[in-house]
Amino acid sequence: MAHFKTASFFWGGTIFKTALLIKARFFWTMAATLVLFAAWVPCLWAYLPEERINMGIYERAYRGVVNITTTVVTYDFFLRAYPREGAGSGIVLDEEGHILTNHHVIKNARSLEVTLWDQSRYPATLRGFYPESDLAVIKIDAPAEKLFPIPLGESTGLKVGQKVWAIGNPFGLGVTLTTGVLSSLGRSVAAPGGHLMEDMIQTDASINPGNSGGPLISSMGWIIGVNTAILSPSGGSVGIGFAVPVDEIKRVVPEIIEKGYVSYPYMGVLVFPLKPEIASFLGLDTEYGLLITEIADESPAMQAGLEGPKKRLRIGNAVLPVGGDVILQMGDTKMEGSDAFVRAMRKFKPGQKVPLQILRDGSEMEISVTLGERPQQR
Repeated sequence: MAHFKTASFFWGGTIFKTALLIKARFFWTMAATLVLFAAWVPCLWAYLPEERINMGIYERAYRGVVNITTTVVTYDFFLRAYPREGAGSGIVLDEEGHILTNHHVIKNARSLEVTLWDQSRYPATLRGFYPESDLAVIKIDAPAEKLFPIPLGESTGLKVGQKVWAIGNPFGLGVTLTTGVLSSLGRSVAAPGGHLMEDMIQTDASINPGNSGGPLISSMGWIIGVNTAILSPSGGSVGIGFAVPVDEIKRVVPEIIEKGYVSYPYMGVLVFPLKPEIASFLGLDTEYGLLITEIADESPAMQAGLEGPKKRLRIGNAVLPVGGDVILQMGDTKMEGSDAFVRAMRKFKPGQKVPLQILRDGSEMEISVTLGERPQQR
């Protein structure tokens, strides 16, 4: 009996010790698992959802944005020529090496160099430009595997308040991402060359010198505009930036690539916008309209029979050519200001007939002008 009791005690003790060992191992295994899980969870939730969107936009788009370095010749006080470098941004359009940028970025450049996302550099040639929208296309010979075009979106459907992202090379610092919202639509902005750009997108995303030519991107990762200008008394970003809408890009870029320029309708007149007080002073029976002050020789306007000024009249400190036709309406657009003339002309193409409502010698009449193609200005 004693032997049996001893054996029972032995096996009972062994089982008890084994159970304790199993429990201890289970405890330490669970503890280690909890420690690992505690360390892993912060990694999983290290970024807020908005941060993840920002990172996703950048990852998808940054390889399609390039840095453009230009060299222009300028002169010092003693008229000695010396090269001066400038910088801007560009967007990869296709795997053939076409790069979209702003016209003011490459204007007057003697040489162009493009730096891709991997810091490889390629000389670029000018393919063509369209100053009216401050757009230009340059081309590089780079392997297709290094070129990552960013898809083009649409201007229609854009809403004030939607989130936007701007990517570019501010101050030549390399590909940089800034965020903001779409602040307004349909803005009219004067291009660096003085041309009126219409239907511009306004954003508060930070845009600085060097951002010009870079993309403005929607939450879908599509281009909705090309960052072009800022309104700033200091020259730096104050939250008022402008971008050329993507629908304008779709309209003009294929023509730039195909023939190096965009055909623009040409009438061959210079006009002066009338104000009620000036019209009254001139004895004109209208409160609006564009007074023709000059007609180019052999222009469509001259061939259509439009009449220019017959004399010059001093009005205050200015001398104004007067006596010519007053354009009251072009197509369905009333000529209320010189901007209206630009807007109306952009609705037509070279070769089209344009109906004009004019005022001549106190009587209204209609006349048609067959538009020509404006001579290219290089």
